[in-house]
Amino acid sequence: MTAAFQPTLFDSAVDRPCFRALPAATRAHGGPADPGAGARTPLADGAWVELHPNWLRGADELPDRLTRTVDWRAERRTMYDRVVNVPRLVRFYGEDEPLPHPLIAQGLSLLSARFGAELGEPFRTVGMCRYRDGSDSVAWHGDDIGRGRTEDTMVAILSLGAARTLLLRPRRRPEGAARSASLRFPLGHGDLIVMGGSCQRTWEHCIPKSTRVSGPRISVQFRPRGVR
Repeated sequence: MTAAFQPTLFDSAVDRPCFRALPAATRAHGGPADPGAGARTPLADGAWVELHPNWLRGADELPDRLTRTVDWRAERRTMYDRVVNVPRLVRFYGEDEPLPHPLIAQGLSLLSARFGAELGEPFRTVGMCRYRDGSDSVAWHGDDIGRGRTEDTMVAILSLGAARTLLLRPRRRPEGAARSASLRFPLGHGDLIVMGGSCQRTWEHCIPKSTRVSGPRISVQFRPRGVR
């Protein structure tokens, strides 16, 4: 069984790509163990997360377009006593760089309109990761380079292409708690996840490798200034 992205009948009925309106934040009834779609799920230590399935509709061709037009970059990183390839391709767009597609620019504007007042500033930068197949991944981390290490902030991620699971776990776990215990957020094409409050410094997230995934996925990360 694979999870390669395929356009749905529902998406094919959409005349042109469009973003769903994001509702005002409401608290999830189930709590952290049962994160609710579209609801804000409070986490420990002042963190929270929102999941908005199918935020972007009718953009079936966008992953292929970005794959072909973005100047993806392969990175290498020192790990222990050797230099290894980072298992994904990346591209970061700073505030003054033109974005690679009008839908990415529109998403940036819509997120700023929805969360800017709460955040106290707009989203300004866009990072992108291309996961070529299930062997590409990102290890446990928080976006805490810069202001995210000491300040509350937000990071919004739009998932495009093949479905992958984002895992989220607290950095500090109770004595005796299993380190592998985590929240699971399956992210399909067009889904949006927003992590806010203290999430980047008190929690960590990852995209694990998967033998069940054969298709590519692109992660689009929207961040405010000074957060990486």
